[in-house]
Amino acid sequence: MAQTCGNDWICSGFTAFLPNAAWAPLIATVITVVVILVIAYAVRNIVHRVITRVVNRAAHGTPIAARWRKGNAVTDGIDALLHERRKQRAETMGSVLKHVASIVVLGTAILTVLDRLTIPIAPLLTSVGIVGVALGFGAQELVKDFIAGMFMLLEDQYGVGDVVDVGTAVGTVEAVTLRITRLRDADGRVWYVRNGTITRVGNESQGWSRAYLDVPVAYTADIAAVRDLLNKVADELWEDPDFRESVIVDRPDVFGVEQLSDSSMVFRITAKTLPARQADVARELRLRVKLALDSAGIPLAA
Repeated sequence: MAQTCGNDWICSGFTAFLPNAAWAPLIATVITVVVILVIAYAVRNIVHRVITRVVNRAAHGTPIAARWRKGNAVTDGIDALLHERRKQRAETMGSVLKHVASIVVLGTAILTVLDRLTIPIAPLLTSVGIVGVALGFGAQELVKDFIAGMFMLLEDQYGVGDVVDVGTAVGTVEAVTLRITRLRDADGRVWYVRNGTITRVGNESQGWSRAYLDVPVAYTADIAAVRDLLNKVADELWEDPDFRESVIVDRPDVFGVEQLSDSSMVFRITAKTLPARQADVARELRLRVKLALDSAGIPLAA
């Protein structure tokens, strides 16, 4: 039995309990394989739990910059958005890490089992290497997509729910994987964009956005009166709790004459908003400016 087991101390240990059984080495081998698979499964679960714990800590942790800020509705709203974005990114990275860990652990277990079964793995590894090189040449675009997707996730270029312009399509991100990004545009059309084809990304949902409103008035209008009126509208919007607490980040700015022609003057109002909320603020500004101009008797220029 010892010659059958060779230098395998695990097999020898098992056969020591079955010295009179001719099939003891086979039983020992089976038990060894089962032990290897059980250990691999346990290691995989432990690694997954560690990854889950790290992901949860990264997703629910408080940013350093937010720990010393005084609590108010504006910063709380921004922190809530950043928290949700950080959670999405952490969950995506956690899913990728779990898949990689499973492949590494289970792959190592399979190679160990083959070695225990005295199946030569050197030719197998050589064959896998050759096949991998061949697939690498034949699937360069796929590899490019995976690498680009990994860097997009690591650099947090965009996430689910962001409104982005990737060149070939503009829309809201519905899903991000290592290979493709799925977008839905304003018409409801779904776009599947390979990550390797994305050369630039315009993200409207990171940090903050800005709403613009150009107000054309007659050339003969009183510039000071128009500016005072627009500043009053900006102050009222900033003091409105429905907007200051949930939409607007800073007081709207009223610039001077932005454009000038022989028939009109154009004033510009800008407002810094939470990400992707600029359209809501612009619509509210249009309504308030129109009502204020009508009340003051200042007509809009054609």
